[in-house]
Amino acid sequence: MNTTRPSAVRPRLMGPERLAFRLLLPSVAVLLLVIAYPVLRAVYGSFFDDRPMGPAAFIGFDNYARALWGAGGADFWAAFRVTFLFTVVTVVLEVLIGLGMAAIMHRSFRGRGLLRASVLVPWAIPTAVAAVLWRWAFDPRGIVNHLFGADVTWTGAEWPSKFAIVFADTWKTAPFVALLILAGLQIIPKEVYEAARIDGAGVLHRFRHITLPLVKPALVVAVLFRMLDALRLYDLPAILTNGANDTTTLSILVVRASLGDLKPGYGGALSTLTFLLIFVTAFLFVRLLGAGALGRDRT
Repeated sequence: MNTTRPSAVRPRLMGPERLAFRLLLPSVAVLLLVIAYPVLRAVYGSFFDDRPMGPAAFIGFDNYARALWGAGGADFWAAFRVTFLFTVVTVVLEVLIGLGMAAIMHRSFRGRGLLRASVLVPWAIPTAVAAVLWRWAFDPRGIVNHLFGADVTWTGAEWPSKFAIVFADTWKTAPFVALLILAGLQIIPKEVYEAARIDGAGVLHRFRHITLPLVKPALVVAVLFRMLDALRLYDLPAILTNGANDTTTLSILVVRASLGDLKPGYGGALSTLTFLLIFVTAFLFVRLLGAGALGRDRT
């Protein structure tokens, strides 16, 4: 018979939790200062007009109405479509390429450590620097046209511009996805594959019924991180095309309204809508796919 009282067990259970809470407090405070305050400030400012002289007047949801179905509706929904196009295409390509890269790096061969280090070089390059490098490469007199013997103005038309942005983003961030998937592959016991080989399972069968189910948690995390990053894409299109040729993303639209047009109220409404879009997308993704993949019971 267990005579341990609940009151005696609770302090021992709460000890590590209290320690973890105290250790996280500085980070939470910094996040609140760096992230929460600007977000709340933008939300607050979005309810005021952008008059150039005198104090701003409270206008309620007029800035949101302007962005969604008013004078700025066409620009907002065009940026919305472009942002989701870039997100879907780049995430799919990066997952497929990253999965292949992770499978190769997971094998045992001579020089594997050097390969893993070299693969991460594109991801380690700052995005702004990578964008400038690719702008030079996609120049009409750049190396891309030289290699393919083409004469394409890659950043001067709609679809070549979109291709250039997708290519540059995939080149830079596919190694990051590969790194996360590789971490998931390394925790799969080798005995599982050996037992499958003994049972006569082929390569495709092992990949479908062993690798994919067991690497799914890491894959979900990789897709979530990349999806959130792609939804706020700014650097690459801003430097490569400056949003021209139907490559304006929501982040470019926010910066253009807030800084270029000097309309902080309208820019605050756009940034709030972008934040809500990212939040809802992440919530639905985790709710529909992430809970099962991460081993959580949906109630």
